[in-house]
Amino acid sequence: MGDWKPAPRIVSVSWGRMEVEGVGIGKDFKVYPGGGRAWDWRETGTNHDPGIQPADVQELLDHGATMIVLSRGMEERLSVDPATLRMLASRGVTVHVAETTEAVEIYNELIGEGPVGGLFHSTC
Repeated sequence: MGDWKPAPRIVSVSWGRMEVEGVGIGKDFKVYPGGGRAWDWRETGTNHDPGIQPADVQELLDHGATMIVLSRGMEERLSVDPATLRMLASRGVTVHVAETTEAVEIYNELIGEGPVGGLFHSTC
């Protein structure tokens, strides 16, 4: 199984509300091996377009994630900056990009398989 801490399970997701085991309830989350926190887009200047940036996923890599799940929102309005996908590919990280409820399912399945991290947006 290797020497990694499991990431917290996402207990529930609905429009504008997520519950993450051991982390709390909120709107958007960053989760990674051993923990997680609220995801505040203002920290990196993230917007729906160009979307998730390399700076947004760096924290997941810093915590040892080798698999990353990126949610695009409930209506898939959140984009993923191509630079982010290039950066993750160059580091050999497995990436899953999906609508939020599907992304949560993928993420929760991956928790037992290795060091996984994710960015989750619970509205549009």
